[in-house]
Amino acid sequence: MTRRLATVLFGLSAMGATLPLFAADGLQEKGPKQSFEVTSTERVNFLPGGTIRLENSYGYLTVEGWDEPEVEVTVTKSTDRFYEPGRREQAERAFEQIRVVTERRSDKELAISTTLPDRHSFPSSILPSGRIIVTMPKNNRLGVTIDYTVHVPRDSRLVVHHDHGYVWVSAVTGDIEVTSHTGDMIVMLPDPGPHSIDARTRMGSVSSDFTGNGHKQFLVGTQFVHASQAPSRRIYLRMGRGSITIK
Repeated sequence: MTRRLATVLFGLSAMGATLPLFAADGLQEKGPKQSFEVTSTERVNFLPGGTIRLENSYGYLTVEGWDEPEVEVTVTKSTDRFYEPGRREQAERAFEQIRVVTERRSDKELAISTTLPDRHSFPSSILPSGRIIVTMPKNNRLGVTIDYTVHVPRDSRLVVHHDHGYVWVSAVTGDIEVTSHTGDMIVMLPDPGPHSIDARTRMGSVSSDFTGNGHKQFLVGTQFVHASQAPSRRIYLRMGRGSITIK
C-alpha cells in the first residue's frame, strides 16, 4: 500500500508540475485572434507598348499606369478569417501553395498568372443503377485572399481575366480588356478620347461619364456603347454579376 500510495502521489505531483506549462502554452495559443498576411514585390523590365495579361486573379486588383519602363507587381496574401496566433505556420503553408507567377512570353508580352493548388481526387457517388456521378470541386483557395497592385507602362495593352472581387484600372492609355465573373469594376480613362467603349453586365449596372447608348438586357443586365468618330482605343469590359463604372 505504501509503495502504491507513493506512486500515486508522485504522479499527481508530476502532473501538477506540468499543468502550468500546458496552461501557459494554452494562453499563448488562445491569444487575440488575428488575420495573417505576407507581402512580396517583383519588378520586371518591360518596354512600353506591349501586352500585359493578368490571368486567374481574384480578390482585389489595382492596375495603374506609370512612366517607368518596367512592370511592378506587389502581392499581399492574407487569411480571410481570424486565427489564434499559434496557427501562423499553417497560414504560411497555405500562402506558399497559392502562387502568383510573372512570365515573359516575348519582348512584347508579359503574363501575370495566379495558380491554385490542385485537387488530386474528385468526390464521387454510385447510383443504384451503377452509374458514377463525379462532383467537380470548387476552386481551392485555402481561405486566402489576394490583394494585387500592378504598375505598368502607360501605353501598354491590358488584358485582365479576373475571377471575382474588385478591379480598379487607371492611367492606362492603351487598349483595355477586362472580364470578371462577380464584383465591382472601375476604369478611369486618363483622357476624353477618342475611344470605342463596349461595356456589358449580365446582372448589374453600368455607369459612365461618357455619352453613349445604354439599355437594359432581360431586365437585369446592362449594356453601354460609346464610339468616337475616329476611335483609336478599344475599351472592352464584361461583368457577370456586379457593376461597371467608367470615368
